[in-house]
Amino acid sequence: MRIEPRQLPDTTLPFLGDLPPLLTRLYAARGVQSEAELDKSLARLIPFQQLKGIDAAVDLLVTALEQRQRILIVGDFDADGATASTVGMLGLRLLGAAHVDYLVPNRFEYGYGLTPEIVEVALTREPQLLITVDNGISSVEGVAAAKAAGLQVLVTDHHLPGLELPAADAIVNPNQPGCEFPSKALAGVGVIFYVLMALRARLRSLGWYASTPQPNIGELLDLVALGSVADVVPLDANNRILVHQGLERIRAGRARPGIKAILEVAKRDAARITSTDLGFILGPRLNAAGRLDDMSLGIECLLTDDPALAREMAAQLDGMNQDRKSIEQGMQREALAQLKDLPVESMPFGLCLFDPQWHQGVIGILASRMKERYFRPTIAFADAGDGLLKGSGRSVPGFHIRDALSVVAAQHPTLISKYGGHAMAAGLTLPEANFPLFAEAFDAEVRRQLREEDLTGRLLSDGTLAVEEFHLELARALRHAGPWGQHFPEPMFHGVFQLVEQRVVGERHLKVILKSECGSVKLDGIAFGIDREIWPNPTVRWVELAYKLDLNEFRGQETVQLMIAHIEPR
Repeated sequence: MRIEPRQLPDTTLPFLGDLPPLLTRLYAARGVQSEAELDKSLARLIPFQQLKGIDAAVDLLVTALEQRQRILIVGDFDADGATASTVGMLGLRLLGAAHVDYLVPNRFEYGYGLTPEIVEVALTREPQLLITVDNGISSVEGVAAAKAAGLQVLVTDHHLPGLELPAADAIVNPNQPGCEFPSKALAGVGVIFYVLMALRARLRSLGWYASTPQPNIGELLDLVALGSVADVVPLDANNRILVHQGLERIRAGRARPGIKAILEVAKRDAARITSTDLGFILGPRLNAAGRLDDMSLGIECLLTDDPALAREMAAQLDGMNQDRKSIEQGMQREALAQLKDLPVESMPFGLCLFDPQWHQGVIGILASRMKERYFRPTIAFADAGDGLLKGSGRSVPGFHIRDALSVVAAQHPTLISKYGGHAMAAGLTLPEANFPLFAEAFDAEVRRQLREEDLTGRLLSDGTLAVEEFHLELARALRHAGPWGQHFPEPMFHGVFQLVEQRVVGERHLKVILKSECGSVKLDGIAFGIDREIWPNPTVRWVELAYKLDLNEFRGQETVQLMIAHIEPR
């Protein structure tokens, strides 16, 4: 692991002159180019009119509301899909839908997206309008099946399209060809929220609210924030507005009962929640339902208005998450055993791992963990039955994994059954017999694009902090200066410290007391998931750290704490 300085623009940014110098530098290093990008008011959202297909989508929905049609939302089984399904349900009810229901495919029975098999299940609900959320842009056959059955179909999605678009009645996706919406980073939940904004505007122009109060769909922003961060979409200026506004609702105690309940189970104070908590505390507990069983439990937890019922379901989600952790740890041990005798210099540039006993719902997390350990694109596979393997991949900066799968599929047309995804994450299905050839082809494509030095792992640092900067005011300012997330990373600093005390807490967390290099300031720090073969190490007196400046609250007292991302003896 190497620590590198984050690049700063060549020119100064006078529009940030009223901010503290450190924050000015942090924003500039993250590509902020105007003061307007720091305005997180809803008025600064990109207008929905710029989304291709939005008028056709609203036409469908207005007709559905006027004719009291039965609407069925088909979602996905991750946190983005769950929040998008919930936002669609609650939002359409707010706006006057008489009959709206949802359906989420069980990943183990039907797989991802609107398949013809899911359409058959949907038809038992007798819908008239079918809406996909967080899926559908690749569902050519599924949409065709729905249309053949007489349904109208609205596709709302954010994934990259294939060569052929589905023949839906309307498609809203900022990544579809010809869409000029400036932000291509909306999550699935963000797309359906935009559709609801457009629908409310049309209903207002039609006089629906002449004698009744206009519904406040801003009530759904806590869900939009959760789904956006959990799906690790880039937090561009538009997404930062959505996430900031959602966090403000949660901190003010106005979150959905389900979100409040999950925070209670996780022992997190809603008033102090950050975007990091959305991704690492709420997201995994919500995802656990879709990974191990059925995402319906997660959606029902978010939908309910009953706090007691929400707490009961949140406890079930927490239990599932504990089970998921146990399964994941076992799979990690097995993956490491596969690689333990392989020297790093002989390791593939693109890792493909498979064990017939691995759990389909956890392979994505396994791929992420192995990618973080070996700093190379990784795909983990599980047995999907009928002679097929299901794979989930995670990538490193500079390698677009979905496009890489496209290259492999073009070079070997019969190798992959289907695939899809983003730059940093992708999924695929292939015959088990094809696994060795695919692993070889994937490694070759990674080697074509990346050099050996790209696989060493790096942390980008925003520099060192002076002794006088280790104070509560700066830690608080950094916590609330975001929201931080993908492509707008939380500030990371580095430095050399004297190691005064060290001890393991929990199973694999290193709690330390440090002194600044000059010895004048004593600091607390914690490193999560340390290597027990290295730490604790009583012979080490000095360490180099990459860390985040954070706050720790204990018995009502706040103190500065370093959240250590990397520690090595000096």
